[in-house]
Amino acid sequence: MKDNCLILAIETSCDETSAAVIKNGNEILSNIVSTQIDIHKRFGGVVPEVASRLHVEQITLVIEEAMSKANVEYTDLSAIAVTEGPGLVGALLIGVNAAKAIAFAHDLPLIGVHHIAGHIYANRLIQELHFPLLALVVSGGHTELVYMKEDGEFEVIGETRDDAAGEAYDKVARTLKLPYPGGPHIDRLAQEGSANIPFPRAWLEEGSYDFSFSGLKSAVINYMHNAEQRGVEISPEDVAASFQESVVEVIVTKTIQAAKEYDVKQVLLAGGVAANKGLRASLQKEMSIFSDKELVIPPLSLCTDNAAMIGAAAYVRFKQGKLSSLSLNGNPGLDLENM
Repeated sequence: MKDNCLILAIETSCDETSAAVIKNGNEILSNIVSTQIDIHKRFGGVVPEVASRLHVEQITLVIEEAMSKANVEYTDLSAIAVTEGPGLVGALLIGVNAAKAIAFAHDLPLIGVHHIAGHIYANRLIQELHFPLLALVVSGGHTELVYMKEDGEFEVIGETRDDAAGEAYDKVARTLKLPYPGGPHIDRLAQEGSANIPFPRAWLEEGSYDFSFSGLKSAVINYMHNAEQRGVEISPEDVAASFQESVVEVIVTKTIQAAKEYDVKQVLLAGGVAANKGLRASLQKEMSIFSDKELVIPPLSLCTDNAAMIGAAAYVRFKQGKLSSLSLNGNPGLDLENM
């Protein structure tokens, strides 16, 4: 098997414990994900200490299942990869220390991977990437436009200045008394409502590819509170549809503008909010104007946090000789551009 590059990848940056075995950077031999959503739901969000403890309980079981399903032994592996950051520091440390222990015990190269690079490279698991490209990363903690001139080279040309889109979804969902995580519930409600409430769009300075959703979140919450104080009945479906249209319009418009300016060959959608039906449909519609630019959207199973995407990103670093030492540590503030 050594003729092929087999990477055992581990992801524990937030509330999913995941391990995967990836062959040659684009073939999934196994991808095991143990989610903690049902446990954190009662708290209305992820509790870092609880997440870390659950990772400790699950990490060995998940790794063993990933190896068994892939039908490989440690002697077959070419390297061990793990999410180095960003993420919850306690959660990151569980995965990092597990990866270091395996790498040391089996004398295997160790590869630290940026979580956002993983989300971007999840697309390589379904389709070959063509450079230069633009990645739209939309997740719970990140809303970014990343320009990639070539493999492994990242330039963040736009990012959120306050709440990321996923955070805004969760906070608006809480006001609508929807369960955590709020994104899927708002997306479902939005399909049933009409976008007839004029919520604001934050375009920022002319030519800026940055995002801001804090003002929109506050506008929705104020609308709800004012209606409640006046005794006016509101339509949760219309609130969800109007909020989602505001978010999606800004994200998609800036993505299309950046795709034109940077003259990219592909636009990739990545991150947990990439599962949003409204965002996917709008991006597909607007990208149809291009005959020379391809839109790549991963399946839902590769949008949320998983180790397969970490293995796909690690393959590039492995081929480029960008290895980590056993002093690797969890880094919640890891910079994508300096990886």
